[in-house]
Amino acid sequence: MSTGIENTFLIVEIGEFIAGILGNGLIVLANGLDWVKSQKISLADSILTSLALSRIIQLWIMLFESFLMVLWPHLYFFSKLTKFLTIFWMISDHLGTWFATCLSVFYFFKIASLSQPCFIWLRWRIGRVLLVLQLLSLCLLFFNFSLADTLTGFWINVYSKHERNSTLSSDVSTAVYRNIWIVFNLINLIPFLLSLTSLVLLFLSLMRHIRNLQLNSMGSRDVSTQAHRRAIKMVTSFLLFFIVHFFSVILSGWIFLKLQNQQASLFVMLTLTLFPSGHSFVLIMGNSKLRQTAVGLLRHVKSYKTKNLFPIFDFF
Repeated sequence: MSTGIENTFLIVEIGEFIAGILGNGLIVLANGLDWVKSQKISLADSILTSLALSRIIQLWIMLFESFLMVLWPHLYFFSKLTKFLTIFWMISDHLGTWFATCLSVFYFFKIASLSQPCFIWLRWRIGRVLLVLQLLSLCLLFFNFSLADTLTGFWINVYSKHERNSTLSSDVSTAVYRNIWIVFNLINLIPFLLSLTSLVLLFLSLMRHIRNLQLNSMGSRDVSTQAHRRAIKMVTSFLLFFIVHFFSVILSGWIFLKLQNQQASLFVMLTLTLFPSGHSFVLIMGNSKLRQTAVGLLRHVKSYKTKNLFPIFDFF
């Protein structure tokens, strides 16, 4: 029987799920329609679409997990089901994080103005650079599979002992779990460091650009300056969401190992959902095409509601 706290958790989780589906669905719909019309898609739009698709899958998995945790907790640590959910959540979360990282790297190479030969050489080969990043992410994903298999085995073992009211685990197994969890999270720091490097280089490029404008007695509101600032805002927002997501993942492991508190786990699930749900709206607001599509849809919905609420106006 679910409690008031658990019911509130499900309501908030469903709200985050709906918001995330709407935001990511808008990205897929807008870019998909443009792809059908023009028979081609830009590199940035392909990254955004792939990112949104991976997050839609992730949101469905997290919603399913939320209902399992509240309504059927005895099934949550069922061996095959746990491994199935862990694998698909890991794939969607891993791909979503790396697609967002590729987007940060893309902003850097397309907007930054640096004169180093290496930067210019890589800039002309941005497609290959992003392909190499994706291949690197796949290699890390395969390595994470082995870690995830060990972690899920440990979770199932701990849960079964908890159900039998026996001792939690030995110091050796706990230490192994802690070490694997540390390695798992260190791997997830790689995309964060890549995005952070892109942010720092974008900021240095902006400072250099503004200094050149001042030396030439020009204003600091040119197109390049505005593009730099928009890109910095986009990358910064991703890093902030990623930090919350990263520490939520760490906290979930600590709660499981030390507290085993159901309510604390539910709170962490809500913070984990913020990343795939909330970041989509930042991407929409930072992209002029997506922003115009969102505004157009809102106007259409508003006019539709107005006509239904006041049908008498249709006669005038």
